[in-house]
Amino acid sequence: MKMHWRKIASVLTLGVVLTGASFLTTNLASAAPLVQTKVITPSTTTPIKHVVVIFGENISFDHYFGTYPNATNPAGEPAFHASPNTPSVNGLSSSLLTNNPNEANPQRLDRSQAMTCDMDHGYTDEQKAYDNGLVDKFVQYTEGTGTGCNSSTVMDYYDGNTVTALWNYAQNYSLNDNSFDTQFGPSTPGAINLISGQTHGAVAASSNVSAVVNGTDISDADPTYDDCSTTNGNTISMTGTNVGDLLNKQNITWGWFEGGFTPTSYVNGKAVCGSSHKNVGGATVTDYVQHHEPFQYYASTANPHHLPPSSSAMIGKTDQANHQYDLSSFWTALAQNNMPAVSYLKAPAYEDAHAGYSDPLDEQTFLVNTINKIEQSPEWSSTAIILAYDDSDGWYDHVMPTIVNQSDSTADALTGTGTCGTAKSGAYPDRCGYGPRLPLMVISPYAKQNYVDNTLTDQSSVLKFIEDNWKLGTIGDQSTDAYAGSLDNMFNFNINPKTVKPLILNPSTGEVVRR
Repeated sequence: MKMHWRKIASVLTLGVVLTGASFLTTNLASAAPLVQTKVITPSTTTPIKHVVVIFGENISFDHYFGTYPNATNPAGEPAFHASPNTPSVNGLSSSLLTNNPNEANPQRLDRSQAMTCDMDHGYTDEQKAYDNGLVDKFVQYTEGTGTGCNSSTVMDYYDGNTVTALWNYAQNYSLNDNSFDTQFGPSTPGAINLISGQTHGAVAASSNVSAVVNGTDISDADPTYDDCSTTNGNTISMTGTNVGDLLNKQNITWGWFEGGFTPTSYVNGKAVCGSSHKNVGGATVTDYVQHHEPFQYYASTANPHHLPPSSSAMIGKTDQANHQYDLSSFWTALAQNNMPAVSYLKAPAYEDAHAGYSDPLDEQTFLVNTINKIEQSPEWSSTAIILAYDDSDGWYDHVMPTIVNQSDSTADALTGTGTCGTAKSGAYPDRCGYGPRLPLMVISPYAKQNYVDNTLTDQSSVLKFIEDNWKLGTIGDQSTDAYAGSLDNMFNFNINPKTVKPLILNPSTGEVVRR
């Protein structure tokens, strides 16, 4: 996502106060789907009965794990000391730190530098940064341009003294160091690939929308089926199938839960999303980011008016909310021991890790509070939490992605002007990928402990795991789920989950409280 300073603003002035459930059911019921009256307790192909996907923002693998498991441990910062048997990752070797092929060497960022500017992570510019596989043009093409930026910031990284919780999760669960953005580009393509593996089939609401090229979404534009989207007509919708459609066909409970989804008011029958919080830097950030909500791009799975569930018992089932919720609904379901089979969690913007308006410390607070609660719930013994990210923000990562989708459109630039290799006959254009390497973790009683997986995976590998676990079938129509790598090697399904104690961390420091 490009820098969006419009997200850093005071709370919106509210024009009409929300008047309660009667307004919603009387005035907006026409938009609600049919109520789901039958819910089946489905069989699964693994012991996992609940998947919780925590989908973060804009982090490359090297930006968080480049020096794992070796932390600097300066005085005054939370210390991290790896277990003696910790496996290595494909990270930043000494030569990459001291003699990098880019115009600057990577530098360590400490906790006082949690807030940074946003980097350039456009579809074309990211390809230029990888420069025919030389991976040496990040400073020229993906550097940030916001206040406080310099050209070399894009090369920099954090270690276990700042992203302490994530390093402790890696010590106790499973980390993949060979996972990639399904295609180059920013947030919206990453979110859509997470749920469908397919960014072709995008329909622009007006001719002014530059995010759609040759029918493929390559950039950020708000969803057409969302009251809180931009009002200037620069929105897009998606045709085709997503995982929500597959889950609905099998009557399996699911939901996308995002911070700030609950409207602060309704004006002329349309929802206004105006809640906000201050980040660690003191800036006020609007909670809800429309283009981070992928199901709102599809007519079949959208909740345009942000209607609440008709009752707490209906969370995860089909009713007027149509499986799209505020984060508070997830906590309600969890407290009632009624967590959906598949849950996607999106932090409010100030805690989603996106450089420019969020940061690793606010993200850590959200992650630890969330995971601590899930680990202490009755559902924990059959749950897999998957931590994944939507794009790299343009942050440097030294690994050249495997290009499984070639494209030769005017927007491509990996192997020359207008080219990312040569597209196969009949292939949908402008899906050049895999894109940059991203962190991927599995936190579960069944996750292999202190394990680094090298399986080649991408964002649609999460989709594939859900499809396979509930025997949903596949998306089809050139979806990347057809060849996505498996997450299975990150698990040990033969373990007795009762023998694995939850890892409880401190949300402020990321340090271990108990295990």
